Order: sequence, then C-alpha cells, then structure tokens
Amino acid sequence: MSGLPRPELHKDAKFVFLSDWDGTITDRDSNDLLIDTLGMGPDNRRALNGKVVTGEGNFRDSFSAMLASIKVPFAQCTETLRQNIRLDPGFEEFYYWCKAHGVPVIIVSSGMAPNIRAVLSHLMGEEEAAQIEIIANDVRFTDPEGKGDEWEIVWRHPESGFGHDKSQSIIPYRELAQRPTIFFAGDGVSDLSAARHADLLFTKVAPGVDSDLLKYCKREGIPHVRFATFKEILEDVKKVVEGQATTQEIIAEAEKAEAKN
Repeated sequence: MSGLPRPELHKDAKFVFLSDWDGTITDRDSNDLLIDTLGMGPDNRRALNGKVVTGEGNFRDSFSAMLASIKVPFAQCTETLRQNIRLDPGFEEFYYWCKAHGVPVIIVSSGMAPNIRAVLSHLMGEEEAAQIEIIANDVRFTDPEGKGDEWEIVWRHPESGFGHDKSQSIIPYRELAQRPTIFFAGDGVSDLSAARHADLLFTKVAPGVDSDLLKYCKREGIPHVRFATFKEILEDVKKVVEGQATTQEIIAEAEKAEAKN
C-alpha cells in the first residue's frame, strides 16, 4: 500500500524519460550534502550506503537514520540546498528538447519533493519548475507549532525496503497496451530497484569513480550506458526518438566502447 497518491501515467506518450534527481540531474547529491554537513557526516553515511549495496541493509532504514541525524529546521535544509546545488550542465538543454518533442521528463527521487521543487524554482524559475513532474517522498513537520523545527520524511512506499520503490514508477508504463520506450537515468543506491525495468538505462559516473548503480549493474549483468552529463544522454535519446537507432543498438555501442577502455 502506497503512503502517497499514485501519479497519472502519460498514456499517449511514445517515449518517457524518468530520472533520479540527486547526483544525476544535479551536480551533487543534495541529501549527501545535508547529511555530510548537518548530520552524521560522510564516513557514517558511506558505511550505511555500502551495506545497502551489499544487501546487508535496506535503503529506507539507512536513509531514515541519516535524516534523523540532521537536527536543524527543515527551512534551513532547503535554503542550504538552494545556495549550494546546481543542475548538470546539460540538463536544461536536454529538458527543453524533450519538452519540444513530446517526451515527458519525470523526476523520480528518494528525496523529498519540497526540497526538489525549491531548488528547481531557484535555478529554472517558478513557472517552469511547476510544470516538471516530480515523484518523490514528502515531509511531515512534527514540532508542536508545525513550523518545521522538527520534521521527518513521509515515504511514498513505507512498506518497501526502498521507501520509494522507483520500479513502481516504471512498471505501470511497461504494462500499458501501447507501451512507450522507457528511459531511466540514475547513479546511486536508491536507483537499484529501477535498474532492470528501463529499455535504456543511463548510469551517471564521475571521472575515475564507479557509482553505486554502476557497481550494481556490473555485478548483476544489467545492460547500461555510462554518461557524464545530460549532453551525452541527449545525443542517444535523439537517435532513438528520431529513429536513427534502437535502444539495443545504443547499448551495444556503449558496451563496445566500454570494452576498449
């Protein structure tokens, strides 16, 4: 049973692009920033993430513990993100191309929607940000005054070990009678549940660093395409949407390039 309402599907779309937010659309993980600077710190966070990747722990419980270590008002968290988070350098061009070509871009995040919306409004303007679909968790203010001095995450799927099971945003598209081609982009432990369900999976990597999602895909043999910025994703999405290549051909090309390196 979902803790939050199910989003409407884009039933007439031929292509749908779903993407993680933190560290994928953004230049850094906003939750990591909050936890590292206002909470338990990077070493404890990395230790918990490592347990999620190996299966020793689940994301929901690990992330709940991380957020519980943050003892500042929610408004301070939001402002910290507004001042420090930037978008991937290719995202806006990618987003506006998709918008012009009828490809819905949907943010699927294990973070909290109010923070995501606040950062988007700051960087892209309130009017444009309001049009971007966000499927994420929410926040509940628990202090007696309801001002957000104390707060907690409201999970989209509280019964799931993922807290927000991102596969549940993809699977309904796969079940449509006229199902679209499904793209997904991600980088971290919160994206593991979605990894197997996209037609074309993009894994974001920083130079010289394997992301948690990339490590998982390698271990499980899940086809994927590495990318550094959304400029690269745009090239591949254009090829598929314009009929120049299939998703399988894009994956095969990426596998060849990876084998050479």
